[in-house]
Amino acid sequence: MRVIRAAGVSLRWEPRTAAVCGVLAGVAACAAVLVVGSGEFPIAPPDVVRVLLGEGDQATAFIVTTLRLPRAVTGLLAGFALGLAGAIFQSISRNPLGSPDLIGFTTGSATGALLQILVFGGGAVAIAAGSVAGAVLTALAVYVAAYRRGSGVHGMRLVLIGVAAAAMLEALNSYLITRAELREAYEAAFWLTGSLNGRDWDQAVPLALALAALAPAALLPARPLGMGELGDDAARALGVPVQRTRALLTAAGVGLVAAATAAAGPVPFVALAAPQLARRLTRRPGAQLLPAALTGAALLASADLVSLHLPVAVPVGVVTGVLGGAYLAWLLAAAGRR
Repeated sequence: MRVIRAAGVSLRWEPRTAAVCGVLAGVAACAAVLVVGSGEFPIAPPDVVRVLLGEGDQATAFIVTTLRLPRAVTGLLAGFALGLAGAIFQSISRNPLGSPDLIGFTTGSATGALLQILVFGGGAVAIAAGSVAGAVLTALAVYVAAYRRGSGVHGMRLVLIGVAAAAMLEALNSYLITRAELREAYEAAFWLTGSLNGRDWDQAVPLALALAALAPAALLPARPLGMGELGDDAARALGVPVQRTRALLTAAGVGLVAAATAAAGPVPFVALAAPQLARRLTRRPGAQLLPAALTGAALLASADLVSLHLPVAVPVGVVTGVLGGAYLAWLLAAAGRR
């Protein structure tokens, strides 16, 4: 690791981390190009790249830019947001299971969307707004319940209360589906699996704007977040405003989860697996926010590519669920051995 100082600003340069980020960005980009080229009318990767560079014939350009590129972009951005949010919450809770999948935030986002689909009959915009509102309200309730005067929010307390909230919200989601009409229940169940089918620029552009606003707010306090993993007392001794930093990062993480869920549905396990994989690739302690975000983008784009080439068409959430379940079993077994 080297420290680069210029114009009064100090930056840490870690060659291995930079190389890992470059490789992950390349994997994500290659997977996205292959996703764009997949379908009933296959397009070779060089032709996809030519269209993206402004060349190619008009018919191919229409298929790439209008029909398929929004899906690939949504997958990349949603994976980036979920990986970044997962790294934030795992670092705050100092627990590899402290993922928005497991502590209720994603489930709350799904509840908000289901209420719009099954109760209020809202359209796409209303469903997205309900998803965001559900995530925000759930996070606020969990944070307030986990807060203790004097000690603030403790990581393990946040995880336990979040798991309880997720269980209750799952029960509510199941009840809503059982009381719905068949067509609405099918639509809700399909949305709950997490899918990139039929995504267009109406989903990709708002997600990109949300990332542009929230990603810097999450990445800039990366160093104080890493210090927080030493413990609250040690972080305070190093001059870190623990509770304020934790509250700001929680707000950014919830916004990232809400935006990704509104665009792609509650895609499971990306936020859980990406931060742990990023740590193993970089071999660095602390919160690896950017590597985790790029790992999430690569994971979701690769899972989407797999879903497109299976003998039976399945939503991308099914693929990430299978892979994530296997990863979670391995993680628990490894923790048990240690």
